[in-house]
Amino acid sequence: MDFGKLVPSVSSDQFVEVNLHGALLKLAARVTRKNEPDVADILTGIESVRVNVVGLGEDNREEITKRVKGIRAELAGSGWDQIVQAKEAKSDVSIYIKSSKEDVVQGVVVTVMEGGREAVLINVVGNIRLEQLGKLGERLNLDPLKNLGGTLHPPKTRVLRARNSSPSASSSPDRMRRLGWLA
Repeated sequence: MDFGKLVPSVSSDQFVEVNLHGALLKLAARVTRKNEPDVADILTGIESVRVNVVGLGEDNREEITKRVKGIRAELAGSGWDQIVQAKEAKSDVSIYIKSSKEDVVQGVVVTVMEGGREAVLINVVGNIRLEQLGKLGERLNLDPLKNLGGTLHPPKTRVLRARNSSPSASSSPDRMRRLGWLA
């Protein structure tokens, strides 16, 4: 998923862009192999990692909000499974996965809109076993990924239960935190 060029706000000093690809990830896998073999195994299957944190201001809020909505619509329309959707008055979190086989994920996209103050976009591409996602979240300190280390079935069951009950009580980020999906 290409997020495109994200423009920082002139009124916010918050802007982070991390792009890790091919050779750098392979080097990291070789370097960590001896001391952290689990991390090396995860990195071996990853093709790219992109993380963006964009502070929002009057000059970019509308554009970034529209971009996030467009990314979510594109993912939903192109075969990605939305496994988490959590909305609250000031927070809006969605996590999508693209899977090829049972328990193998080809990609993960996390989008977070936090109170009109910041947007967080994360894209991990590669062949990743689901149990590795939790480890990847721990190592990269990506809270939305930390608790996705089960199988495809429990997260979908949780989302379906949340959709069948009261939206305010079941799908809020606070509820997702209580379920262990968000930190």
